[in-house]
Amino acid sequence: MKKRHEQKLVILSLALLAMLNVPILLIFNFEGSMGGIPVFYVYCFGVWAISILISYIVLKRHYE
Repeated sequence: MKKRHEQKLVILSLALLAMLNVPILLIFNFEGSMGGIPVFYVYCFGVWAISILISYIVLKRHYE
């Protein structure tokens, strides 16, 4: 794997660490919903899904 791809994945990991840290999560822990789903769950699963998508894009470029 090229060094720049490794660096992108490390930056993604650090961003996830920051975005899924307790103080940030507490911002979204309130009574409210989006489409019947609590905002906390929408945020957690949204961040998770976006991180999978970004990882897929970075790794797909590596193996081409």
